[in-house]
Amino acid sequence: MTGFARHTRSRRVIASFTGFEADLLRSLASQLVELLRNEAAVPAEDKDPFEALMDFSGPTTAPEDPVLARLFPTAYADDEEAAAEFRRFTEGSLRDGKARAAIAIIDGLEEAGLPPELTEGGLHFDIELDESTAETWMRSFTDLRLALATRLGVEEGDEEFWHRLPDEDPRAQAHDIYEWVGYLQETLVHALME
Repeated sequence: MTGFARHTRSRRVIASFTGFEADLLRSLASQLVELLRNEAAVPAEDKDPFEALMDFSGPTTAPEDPVLARLFPTAYADDEEAAAEFRRFTEGSLRDGKARAAIAIIDGLEEAGLPPELTEGGLHFDIELDESTAETWMRSFTDLRLALATRLGVEEGDEEFWHRLPDEDPRAQAHDIYEWVGYLQETLVHALME
């Protein structure tokens, strides 16, 4: 994986993933979709579009899952009633948007994998994204990083702790994935700015 870059002629954003990287990214995005949809009463694609637009029966309390609480923070910490109303009117559509962004990653990887090319390193998948899709992937990378950081307990300034962990420690391996997603996000941001 060399990160994302802007193609000089087409101006599209491109990257190449190994089969392992593509599977890992697809798995992370799938887990995020599952988490986002797990607590939702009816998935958005199962609702009538007008009904979904006019549905303000969303949750009124913060999610119990720490990852969801991080993805959907309380808007008004000092006003419980206003926070509940804000959450009721916004959280459902925010969840759907985050799930759609993660699904865009899954769809893009699956489209790129048909047919996969064989290289010396095995399968590889070339990804080519238009500007809008690249921005969607970038937003989902933010959600993936927040989810991983929350599950791992990553805090600002704790880099030394993570670098001291032995390679065989599962937390170190999970932190490597967190950093890798950060690398993907950083290169994607730079590609979009070119």
